[in-house]
Amino acid sequence: MTMTKRIITNLLRLIALGATVAAIVVMVTSHQSAEVFNLTFTAKFSNEPVFKYFVVAEAIACGYTLVVLILSSRSLLWRLIVILDAVMTAVLTSSISAALAIARVGKKGNSHAGWLPICGQVPKFCDHVTGALVCGFVAAIVYALLLVFSLYSALGPVFGVKP
Repeated sequence: MTMTKRIITNLLRLIALGATVAAIVVMVTSHQSAEVFNLTFTAKFSNEPVFKYFVVAEAIACGYTLVVLILSSRSLLWRLIVILDAVMTAVLTSSISAALAIARVGKKGNSHAGWLPICGQVPKFCDHVTGALVCGFVAAIVYALLLVFSLYSALGPVFGVKP
């Protein structure tokens, strides 16, 4: 891999690492209590399994990114990295999609199911979740770009394309 490709790849991986760490920190620190009809309830990410999945998926992507940054680009495992980049892109995309669906229900409710929106009662919690989802979305986009770049770099010569 040439020096320019290595720099671009490492830069994209560092951006993805920053976005995943930010998503984890913001989501894990999201909690707020509210009182409704003299009943106190606490909204936190661990109350919702989808938000737990989001945090775990971001943590896996974060750990994977650290391992790949340490791994030499001259290693024979580099083509395996392309496959793992595809897996990470899929995992991040699925976690952000699931978390966005639940966040929408929290913000808008669901009149057909009789679910009321909760963001009016716990706006700080909803703002934290929104921030974490934005960071997760950035990480998913960066991983998609990284996947395209990795495919082009690793498999381009196989198909006769000069990178």
